[in-house]
Amino acid sequence: MSYSRKNDALFIDTEALSSLALVQEGLLAPVTGLMGKEEAQDVDTTRKYKNIPMPYSFILAPKGKRNQNVLKNAKKGDRLRLVTQGKDVGYIEVDDIFKIDPLKRTFQIYGTTDTSFPAVNRALKRLGEWAVSGKYEVEYPSIRENIKKVQDAIKESGAKRVAGMMLGANPFNRAHERIIRQVLDSCELLVIFLMKPFTNEGIDYNIRKESLSIFIDNFLPKNRIVVVPFENSYIFSGYNELILDAILAKNYGCTELVVGRNHRALGAIYSENEMNTIFDNFKDIDIQISLVNEIVYCDMCRTLVNQSTCPHGQHHHIHYHHKPLMKLIQNGIIPPTILVRKEISSHILASLFPNRFSNLQETYDMLIPSGGLLEEKSEKDFYIKLIELYQTSGLT
Repeated sequence: MSYSRKNDALFIDTEALSSLALVQEGLLAPVTGLMGKEEAQDVDTTRKYKNIPMPYSFILAPKGKRNQNVLKNAKKGDRLRLVTQGKDVGYIEVDDIFKIDPLKRTFQIYGTTDTSFPAVNRALKRLGEWAVSGKYEVEYPSIRENIKKVQDAIKESGAKRVAGMMLGANPFNRAHERIIRQVLDSCELLVIFLMKPFTNEGIDYNIRKESLSIFIDNFLPKNRIVVVPFENSYIFSGYNELILDAILAKNYGCTELVVGRNHRALGAIYSENEMNTIFDNFKDIDIQISLVNEIVYCDMCRTLVNQSTCPHGQHHHIHYHHKPLMKLIQNGIIPPTILVRKEISSHILASLFPNRFSNLQETYDMLIPSGGLLEEKSEKDFYIKLIELYQTSGLT
């Protein structure tokens, strides 16, 4: 439905719409709606909501001169339309309108207001000075579909132990594979929340999703894994994101959340004049946190290992860091197979660099043994065979 009147409409982006839908569908329970001024102040002060850890209040404060004028003139009981990309997506019945400090709000989320951090800069561009609370309703069917997908999988499998895992897969690599296998050893069902950010950073979501599907469909018992998109909006940011991850996983039906020891949210936080680990915040959330060690490739063990069981030093270890792998891929270089499985890297490169070769078939026929068969080959086929040539031994 296209909007017509502007004095009764709030214009929100898809990121805000997604966050509203998460709460509406109960995925951040006990939070079930927007918070008013007093409730928001209490949560921001105590960092708790209904005795459950909550790093910051849930509010709606859309930026923009038009939005700010609407909020300043709105009264309790008014019904405001919520508009995204020119279409009505829901409404809110005004209960409370109050002023906020965008800088203070940003600090609560990220622990800093330094705009050199892209996430901080983005947040300040989205936050207005006036917030609104009240009963609301939004249309965002994909989240309901995701909930049903997970619930159906739990019901069909009869799983009692359901693990959740937040995964960027940017790119999906051998360490991810090893961790997934380890988790499957100790649970009956694994829910992978594949991150789907609202930015264009990294590899496109659909490419990463297909990469994960290639691995699951060909190398795992796929009836024990569910993959759902995790639209990690700005509220899942900063050093407290792990708390919200745990709450979301629990409300999806997971009994445990798998976390890498190198997760940026782990470590010490300063609270009430004491240094506490982040795990102090989980005692009231009914979900188990399972830590997994960092996976590395050891050139002495000649396999993937975790650092706690490998006797060789750091100088023998190859780490699966995101940045160097992305550098290779963004420059069109095939990562070694000890880093990324050839089926995965060929898919990624073929997707990122379509029609890269002016005469692919000729190049393929001149480089790759055909076995006597003449068949038209795709770029993905070419990359796979090229990787196999790199692995051919006999000449040094």
